[in-house]
Amino acid sequence: MNILFISSEAEPFAKSGGLGDVIGSLPGELNRLGADARVMLPLYPKIKESYGEQLSFLGDCTVPLSWRTQYCGIYKLEHNGTVFYFLDNEQYFKRDAYYGYYDDGERFAYFSKAALEVLPLLDFEAEILHCSEWQTAMVPVYLKTLYRGNSAYDRLRAAFTIHNIEYQGKFDPDILQDVLGISEGERGVLDHSGAVNFMKGAIVTCDRLTTVSSTYAEEITFPFYGKGLENIIKENRYKLVGILNGIDTKFYNPSKDPYISVKYSKSTLGKKLDNKRALQAELGLKANDEVPVIAMIGRLTEHKGIDLVMAVFREIMKEQIQFVLLGTGEQHYEDFFKEEATRYPGRMSVTTQFSAELANRIYSGADLFLMPSVSEPCGLAQMIALRYGTIPVVRETGGLKDSIKPFDPETGAGNGITFQSVNAHDMLGAIQRAIALYWNKEEWNTIINNGMNTDFSWKSSSKHYIRLYKEMLK
Repeated sequence: MNILFISSEAEPFAKSGGLGDVIGSLPGELNRLGADARVMLPLYPKIKESYGEQLSFLGDCTVPLSWRTQYCGIYKLEHNGTVFYFLDNEQYFKRDAYYGYYDDGERFAYFSKAALEVLPLLDFEAEILHCSEWQTAMVPVYLKTLYRGNSAYDRLRAAFTIHNIEYQGKFDPDILQDVLGISEGERGVLDHSGAVNFMKGAIVTCDRLTTVSSTYAEEITFPFYGKGLENIIKENRYKLVGILNGIDTKFYNPSKDPYISVKYSKSTLGKKLDNKRALQAELGLKANDEVPVIAMIGRLTEHKGIDLVMAVFREIMKEQIQFVLLGTGEQHYEDFFKEEATRYPGRMSVTTQFSAELANRIYSGADLFLMPSVSEPCGLAQMIALRYGTIPVVRETGGLKDSIKPFDPETGAGNGITFQSVNAHDMLGAIQRAIALYWNKEEWNTIINNGMNTDFSWKSSSKHYIRLYKEMLK
């Protein structure tokens, strides 16, 4: 089977979050299972800078976008056994960032349209187009509207994955004809609450709809999680399935990680302490082998549960712990943690710029990983933490619930500490239980071993995708 992933991100070429991780690793695993999975991305400037000499030019074409006619260059590169295609248009993609521009709707409508226009020019005959998030949501919309009845496209099937329903691609209703080039008669496909909603259009028009965990697939049928699209999800529930994301276990591997101070594995777990010492020294924390280090890595936004942490932060710091934060986000969150860091010299470190290398050193050097998300479609950080023998403290939502099972001292089963409600003191109680567990070295070693033995590779999830694709091609 031939699958073309159409995405705005994929490691190592472009990444701002979990989408880049997923599209960077899932196609490769599908290829190992016998599929021919390839990826199509915008040709961002940094890709040209880093991989320009490796890019092969396949040709160019023009792309009609309403009344516009836009250039599209087509390039190809093979990376780690997976073929990547890049679409070039400097007007739309020669920017300093991937997103956040006034014309984002036009930029990614162009990319979606161009992805379809170039298919006949590729050295590859796709059967399934797998799109993700609002940036490529117009692919299934165009496929089922403007390209409907075109014999070159009629056999194509479209899968669409919601990685985070918070970001839907909402735009002024006037762009329907002026930018998207879709007739007024098709407005109902995209119209939602008075706006053109790219994600809504994809949900309605795709052949199969997926999310990144089974719990999240259920959650988004309710208003709290559905963010206004819950009824659209319910109407299309017959084609919805939740498949838990995996991680790249070759990249996130403490026995081979080039970024950490001392490499280690389950059989040499004592060396993890060397990484803790190195992390303390690097971040200006007091050298202390005994005190547990609690870490947070990620975006500082409301749905990540940052308000819960802020509400009881002084109580958290009353415990015998050190606290490490790595992440960027809303200014008032950054300001809060920076100010708190001045209160706890030697016990607290805050870094408000992202560094993949530092993230890995934190995963390897911390003891506990705090992830109190209000909503979390899947989450990868908790899986990475376990890979490094660092125990997650998480709220039971979305992929956190599906991947982290609460430790039971009676049976010795479980790989983390969990709490259920969106409540700061429930979270505090979970942290205190985790700290108590840390001081019980027999139970602590058990939970670490459980965590490092949990398989979060793509092996299982990719088989679910293969079954999904086979069903789509019947």
